[in-house]
Amino acid sequence: MCGRYASSRKPEDLVEAFQVDRWNPTEALAPSWNVAPTDDVWAVLERADRETGELGRELRALRWGLVPSWAKDLTVGSRMINARLETVHEKPAYRRAFAKRRCLLPADGYYEWTAVPATADRKTYKQPWYVAPEDGAPMAMAGLYEWWRDKSRDDDDPLAWWATCTIITTEATDAAGRVHPRMPLAIAPADFEAWLDPAHQDPDELRALLTEPAAGHLGVRQVSLAVNNVRNNGPHLLDPPDQPGPTA
Repeated sequence: MCGRYASSRKPEDLVEAFQVDRWNPTEALAPSWNVAPTDDVWAVLERADRETGELGRELRALRWGLVPSWAKDLTVGSRMINARLETVHEKPAYRRAFAKRRCLLPADGYYEWTAVPATADRKTYKQPWYVAPEDGAPMAMAGLYEWWRDKSRDDDDPLAWWATCTIITTEATDAAGRVHPRMPLAIAPADFEAWLDPAHQDPDELRALLTEPAAGHLGVRQVSLAVNNVRNNGPHLLDPPDQPGPTA
């Protein structure tokens, strides 16, 4: 799975990197080295303009943890942070979004954990690992988004409508597979347009666009145990741990 990641780039940089047409500068998210489920995250998607109907590429904040339109409340999103490639096109919670509401979720890299056995002077603990493109380029994780309406609120209430998202995952390979059996999927820059186009709905063609992040050229290293607490944040989370755990 992908349950935590880093996304520290400025929105202006994401607008350029992902060739975004529309972005509201008043919508701002702080850089984060410890993005957690239910956090607001940057997403790139294509939607029709409300006034002109013209399709455009947008950068906007979505809540991480997809909430299907038929869900009773937002809490189900915490259990839907990942959608498995093997079933994403047929699961009721994801199939409509996979057909029409796909997005890219920019990331610097993501975290996975391995258990370190107890020793005479230390209890069992989980060692975080950071998985990121070797060249430092941003990852474009493949995602889905959905709209959910809180029926207890009036339509004009800002909290009546929520936009949520999930990350598509698959079996991990290469370096990432030595740490965790699952990994997020990504979309190559040449395929951004095809993936984001809501009119492109052939499930087999869409699944063929999904690939390994950085074409499999991923580096994996141990990082600070401070990552384990979602309240901790900052670039220091990527520092080596004080006491190294197992090797990958």
